[in-house]
Amino acid sequence: MSEPIEPPYVRIAAELTRRITERELSAGDKVPSTRQVAQEFGVALATATKALDVLRNKGVVITRPRSGTVVAPRRAGNSGAPATELTRERVLTEAISIADTEGLEAVSMRAVAGRCGVAPMTLYRLVEGKDQLLMAMSDSVYGTLSFEDAESEPWRTRVEAMATALWRVHRAHPWLGLVHPLTRPLPLPNLLGISDRLLGSLEVLGLPPKLQFDVHVLVYSHIVGLASNFEREDIAVSDTGLSSEEWTDLQFLPSANHKSIMNRYPHFAKLFGHFGSLSSGYDMDLDEMFQLGLNLLLDGVAALAARLAAEGGQTPGV
Repeated sequence: MSEPIEPPYVRIAAELTRRITERELSAGDKVPSTRQVAQEFGVALATATKALDVLRNKGVVITRPRSGTVVAPRRAGNSGAPATELTRERVLTEAISIADTEGLEAVSMRAVAGRCGVAPMTLYRLVEGKDQLLMAMSDSVYGTLSFEDAESEPWRTRVEAMATALWRVHRAHPWLGLVHPLTRPLPLPNLLGISDRLLGSLEVLGLPPKLQFDVHVLVYSHIVGLASNFEREDIAVSDTGLSSEEWTDLQFLPSANHKSIMNRYPHFAKLFGHFGSLSSGYDMDLDEMFQLGLNLLLDGVAALAARLAAEGGQTPGV
C-alpha cells in the first residue's frame, strides 16, 4: 500500500521551515510573500497562503505592520501565553497588514485568525464575517486621513488638500479601491466625512446639485482609478515574473516598434519611432499622473463654474 501524498502546502511549509532552521533565513528576515511563494513552487495563491499560515500558527514567522511577514525571533521556550489581547483593533491591524503585503485576495477570516494566534471562530465575536471585516478595514484606513482644511481657504486649495490626502491613503493601501465598485458606494463613517467636506468645498461654486455631486465623484474616481494600478502591477509581476519596465522592453517595444506598426500609426511613430520625440522611451509616473489629472479636472470645473455663472448673470465663487 502506497503512502499518502502530502498536500502541496505541507511540503512548502516544510521547505520554508528548513530554510529558517538552517538559517538561510534569519530572525527578522522578510519571508517570501504569498505571490512569491506561489511563483516559486508553481502553486495557486490559496495554497501559498495556507503554507504561510502553517508557519504563523507555529510561531515560526510573525507579521509586522508595514514590514510584512518576517522570521520570528528565536526563543528558548514558550510560556504559552498570548502575545497580546485579542481586540477588534488588533484584528483590523492584522487584516490590513495582510492586504498591504499580500493583496486583498489573501485576506480571509482563517488568515487573520492565524496571525492573531486564535481559532477562526474566535474572530466572529468581533466581526460578523469577511464582508464586515473588509468594510471595517476600509473605514479604519480612511480614518487615518490627515490634511489641513479651513473653510476660509479657496475652494480649489481645499479640494487639492483632500484629494492629495486620499491619494496618499490609496497609494499606501492600493487594495482599498478594489473592495467595492464605484457604483456601489459604502456608507463608511470616515469616508462619508471626507465626502461631506469635499462637497462643502464645492458649494461656493454654485453648481447645480447633481453636477456638484458628480464633480465630487469624479475627483474620488480619479484617485481610485489611478491608485488601483499599484495593486494590478503587483499582481502582474506575480503572474509574469516581469517588472513593468522588463515587460515593456521584452513584450511591448519589440512589437510596437515593428515597421508594420510604425507605418500604420503615424502619430505613434512621430512620438516613438526611430527619430521620434520620445524615441528613448516613456516612463509612466503615477504620482505625476495623479497631479496632472487633478489639475486638468479642477481647471475644467473652474471653467464650467465660470461659464454657468456668466450665463446666469452671477459672479463665480472663489
